[in-house]
This record gives sequence, C-alpha cells and structure tokens, in this order.
Amino acid sequence: MIKEQVIIIGAGPCGMSAAIELMNEGYDPLLIEKGNIVNAIYHYPTHQTFFSSSEKLEIGDVPFIIEERKPKRNQALAYYRDVAKRKDLRIHPFEKAYQIKKEDDGFVIHTEKMHESKNVTYHAERLIIATGYYDSPNYMGVPGEDLDKVLHYFKEPHPYFDQDIAVIGGKNSAVDAALELEKAGARVTVLYRGADYSKSVKPWILPEFEALVRNKKVEMEFNASLIEVREKEIEYEVDGEKKTITNDFVFAMTGYHPDHSFLTEIGIEIDEKSGRPTFDDVTMETNIEDCYIAGVIAAGNNANEIFIENGRLHGSMIARAIINKAKKPTE
Repeated sequence: MIKEQVIIIGAGPCGMSAAIELMNEGYDPLLIEKGNIVNAIYHYPTHQTFFSSSEKLEIGDVPFIIEERKPKRNQALAYYRDVAKRKDLRIHPFEKAYQIKKEDDGFVIHTEKMHESKNVTYHAERLIIATGYYDSPNYMGVPGEDLDKVLHYFKEPHPYFDQDIAVIGGKNSAVDAALELEKAGARVTVLYRGADYSKSVKPWILPEFEALVRNKKVEMEFNASLIEVREKEIEYEVDGEKKTITNDFVFAMTGYHPDHSFLTEIGIEIDEKSGRPTFDDVTMETNIEDCYIAGVIAAGNNANEIFIENGRLHGSMIARAIINKAKKPTE
C-alpha cells in the first residue's frame, strides 16, 4: 500500500488548482486522473470557444495570455499543460480510482492503471474529490436511445457531411453543435422543449444561428419533445402534433450531472432535491472529516452554478482549511 498525505481525485483545473495551493504550503499532493489533465476540456468540441475570458481561467498565478479575449479549447489545453509542467505537479494520468473506503486514520483508494491492467492501493490522510460531471450525460429515456447513432458528445462535424442530423436541446452545446454541423454540410433539425431561444445562449453566436433558421438552413422546432429514435428516422411531437423525419444521427445535448458514487461510498450526505453534497462553504470539507470537494461536483444537479472561474478558488479554501487543522509537514 502506498501512503500519501493528500490525494486528489481528478486533474481538471480545480483539482490542479488545489494541488498548487497545497504545494505552496509545503505539501506534495498526488493527483489521480482517469484520462490526462483537464480531460473534460479535451472532450469539448474541437473549435469550442470559452464563455469566460482567459484571465478567469488562470490557476497558480500563471498568466494565460492570448491575443483574443476568450480562449479556444486548444489554447486552454496548451495553457494547462504549461501549468502542470511549470508547477511540476505530481500526476498519475490514465489511472482510474474505482473504490474509496474511509478508515479511522484516513482513506484507502483502489485504482487501476488503465494501460497496464495493474491495480494499485493507496492510503491518504486527506482526500480531495475534484471529479467533474462531463462523464455522466443526462439520458432522455426514450426508445432507441441506446442505438449507436445516438451521441451525447459532439467533437467535430466532418463525419456528418451530407447526413440528416437531429440535435436535441437549445442551449449552448446544442447551438454550437448545430452551427458546426450546418457549416460542414449536414442537414440539421434542432428539437428544443422551450418556447423560444434560451437566454443562456452565448450572445455572440445567437444572431448567426437565428439567421440560419430564418434562411431555412437549419430547421428549428420549439416546444418539441423526442418520442422515439429508429434506425433511419426519428419521431417527435410539437404542440401535440406528431412528426416523423429521416435521420442518420442524433446528438442529445441534454446536459450532464455529477457522479456521486465516490461520495456516497464513503458516507458523504447528498441532498435528494438539489443533489448537493454536504460540505462547509468556507473550507469545502464534507461531513466526512478530512474529505474535501472541489469544482463542479459541489454544485449538485445545477452544473451551471460552478465553472472553472469560481471552482478554481476552492483550492485555496481547502489549503487554508488543511493548514488550520494540521501542522505543516516537516521540511
């Protein structure tokens, strides 16, 4: 069993920020990540532009300097790689934590090194869970959703040239996907339960999308609910009227939710209504002593409550809490 002072599950921006803040206080935390650093950002659409400006994505006092105000996915990936190197973060990539147990003197974490088929057991005095929500899509619960043609992630549009595509949803991810797909030559129909465009859609892309709808280059269906997905078509309902259209692929951009399995496994209480874990707003410590949470997992079901720009602040809160509870380790 490998013994550690602090283990952080998740090497996204919030987990990395927590590690840096602890290193500033003399700790040497280990980050365990089932992919590689900022794995969720890696899975964003290829040409994704962030809503936040670059300075609001900075961690560890490392400047994020670009010519544009809002960074793109590839710029963010390069920035966080640079941070990991500059700060010499101790990261175990492609290692998946699959079980955590609380013991009297800390936590036992069981992991699998994904490329080696090797299991590892750690003991940590303190644990920080900084897993996100991008790995757990919200399913629609309709017949045919398990078909291979139904996708919950959009990466890039090229494979869908000259295909009939349905995009489910009306917020940023759906609008972004529809714009990219139309540009690549797909025939796009967007189904949205709302009666009008979502107010959350980025203001700099909405006019372009509205223009495509007005010019019949994208078919937009409001008050629409998907009924069934079939091999070559989909059926949906608009204001009580059922419709069937030809379809090759469905992008269900219906959002994501946090995976609470690690939390409940060690006894962290979850509010049934909000999905929020029980934690101290000042220290980020949960109801399980010496177990902290960082990032969007603290938001519960409302994933729009915590972003990188405010989740990155959790690291300093946790570091202060740990310092206040325990003596600084011997230099």
